[in-house]
Amino acid sequence: MSRPETDNAKGILLLMLAVGCFSCMDATAKFLLRDHAMPQVLWARYSFHLLAMLLVLGPGRSLKLMRTSRPALQSLRGLLLLGSTGFFFLGIQHIPLAAATSINFLAPLLVVALSAPMLGEKVGPRRWAAVVIGFAGVLVILRPGLGAMHPAAFYILGVALMFAFFSLITRILGRTEDPTGMLLYTAVIGAALASLAAPFYWTEVSLRGWLLFALIGGLGCIGHLVLIKAYLLAEASALAPFSYSQLIWALLLGFILFGDLPDALTVVGAGIVTLSGLYVWHRERQAQHRA
Repeated sequence: MSRPETDNAKGILLLMLAVGCFSCMDATAKFLLRDHAMPQVLWARYSFHLLAMLLVLGPGRSLKLMRTSRPALQSLRGLLLLGSTGFFFLGIQHIPLAAATSINFLAPLLVVALSAPMLGEKVGPRRWAAVVIGFAGVLVILRPGLGAMHPAAFYILGVALMFAFFSLITRILGRTEDPTGMLLYTAVIGAALASLAAPFYWTEVSLRGWLLFALIGGLGCIGHLVLIKAYLLAEASALAPFSYSQLIWALLLGFILFGDLPDALTVVGAGIVTLSGLYVWHRERQAQHRA
């Protein structure tokens, strides 16, 4: 697939739109989880995502994109994304969106930590220090032993770990696989597995509920497609810092829709994790320039 001419400004705008879609999807899920069990909401997230992709791509192109030389790795990637989404939904039932988003920002730091043993990449002492400081920021948010944060916050730690492995597998597959095909594969895996569990937790769905079910899947689909377009248009190093704009979306939506405002320790911890992630990005960019 040919890459269009680089346009960092347009790519950044698309990235911010994508993370806005993901935050709106999370907020919709948090609202739905008041009346529906997590497996039912998870089913809606992936089933309507798959339906939206089939409508956009058409059956012929969808079948073509599903062809892959690495089905096992594609399936593992889809399973990791499904698991991370389920754990995230479990977490946001009890904690604010901003706190969950802040803890999940640990994922890029975990990618750095895991890239050394899994991909053989060299990680210098400064980046290791940033990873350790990022972990400290998460501990500030969680404050174990102080009883301030709901135990469900630890689900988000599982999300960060699964998403880190998901990101590493994405790097490997991205060398040979079409990104839209990878997205379609995750939608198929997610919809298929969620459909096995959803009937055991099914409750009656109102018309408004079905509309929100469609919205949550549509937002996930649009967000990922826009994200792919952003990375096709712009350099990854230019986009990385702006992914943290998702925290602003989470703060605004959490306050407007649920009246949630993070306390002082959550703000401090979120700042530490964000700054650690930005420093890692800065060091990686320097390393690329030297190379």
